[in-house]
Amino acid sequence: IVVDDETIAWLVFNPLLDRWRPGTPEGNFLTNVNKATIYSAIAAAGVALILGSVLALTMTRTLRELTFATKALAKGELGCQVPVRSKDELGMLAESFNQMSTELARSINLRKQMTADIAHDLRTPLSVILGYSEALNDGKFTGSPEIYSVIHTEAQHLSHLVDDLKTLSLADAGELPLVRQDVSPLNLLKYTATAHQIQAEQAGVKIIVDAAEDLPTIHVDVERMSQVLGNLVNNALRYTPKGGEIVLSAQVQDGKVHLKVADNGSGISPEAIPYIFERSFRGEKARVQQAGEAGLGLAISKSLVEAHGGVITVESELGKGTCFTIVI
Repeated sequence: IVVDDETIAWLVFNPLLDRWRPGTPEGNFLTNVNKATIYSAIAAAGVALILGSVLALTMTRTLRELTFATKALAKGELGCQVPVRSKDELGMLAESFNQMSTELARSINLRKQMTADIAHDLRTPLSVILGYSEALNDGKFTGSPEIYSVIHTEAQHLSHLVDDLKTLSLADAGELPLVRQDVSPLNLLKYTATAHQIQAEQAGVKIIVDAAEDLPTIHVDVERMSQVLGNLVNNALRYTPKGGEIVLSAQVQDGKVHLKVADNGSGISPEAIPYIFERSFRGEKARVQQAGEAGLGLAISKSLVEAHGGVITVESELGKGTCFTIVI
């Protein structure tokens, strides 16, 4: 150490000095520091291990529950749910699984209900046909135009039901054949109105076509789209009272053609609207099913519109009417 240009002391560092040996103050201090460091490291590692184990168990608990629920779902336990324990990615995964499980169970139940409804609808005309044919074969009845008419009508009902099922199966498989061509929306609506004019007159309902002649053409399968519009008009005729009216209109919005079928009939309850296009959905205000029908009309309409790349929606108010909109 130098003070005023004069060396007054020297600092000599020698790790081999005996003062760092145990028992000396310096040695005791170093020993205590080493022990404290080691104990702190061990304690920190233990706490980290415990916290890590707790966090791992917490994070993997949802995954384990999802694994068990998935296995249960695979065994046929539809609708099984897992608890949502957080709002992170695992919580979102659990919510998605619960929603998928619920929708899958509802879809399976709807298909079972549809199968039961179709079996019932098939049984009724088959019973009529078999009954009359057996009676004619046994000589209990003699042939008459009335009997033949009944048998023919029931056979037509069976044929229509089979055609509906075929259409739905092809649409579900994405193999529904479409013969597209350009057609004027006005001509398409006029054709639909003309096809149902007699039925409307018998029901005391007026069909009105409201569309401009200069609307852009739409590229669709005319037969399939006429089937869609026909289903909507038939549905409207069932629930529009005598003296009411059905308006078929077309307009362009945002570069797309909107075809509308509106009536001033009984309307649809808000609770039924989300399920209106489901197969064989039964509801007092759903306007989907009548006696002797399988309730497939609106489901087929939705499938046909979506096969064209379009969208079909519905707006309704009880007691004031319903409006179906097809966007192409």
